[in-house]
Amino acid sequence: MEARSQALRRQLCPPGITWLALAYLLSCLLASSKAKVFSRCELAKVLNDFGLDGYRGYNLADWVCLAYYTSGFNTAAVDHEADGSTNNGIFQISSRKWCKNLSLNGPNICRLYCSDLLNNDLKDSVICVMKIVQEPQGMGYWEAWRHHCQGRDLTDWVDGCDF
Repeated sequence: MEARSQALRRQLCPPGITWLALAYLLSCLLASSKAKVFSRCELAKVLNDFGLDGYRGYNLADWVCLAYYTSGFNTAAVDHEADGSTNNGIFQISSRKWCKNLSLNGPNICRLYCSDLLNNDLKDSVICVMKIVQEPQGMGYWEAWRHHCQGRDLTDWVDGCDF
């Protein structure tokens, strides 16, 4: 009987998976300890320095508006979906297509772990969103941008900010 229960436990959670899950959880904890909630102007400056103003026809205000409505400028934001996928970081980049998490094996087009999007260094996030807006939908990929930012006067998002 005991041998059967041990075999069942091994089937439910093989040792390799246990270590992989533990490593992922630790990386999330470490990433969140380096997380940051940006101010509006601080984020605008960082995104401007990365060259997002005018990228693919979107101005800096579009990017700042998007970040506000997706994450509240929080680099540690993670939204868990019912299918096991996650939306990650300041731009809520989906693991269904763009990054890799342990719950779902998607295409990982940005070639990074979703946990890489959860820190205050926005380089990985910016590189990935630059790939996303190259898609036919552009910023329309984000429902939050379509509902809150698209077609609106967004000048208030960058007014008073020094670059």
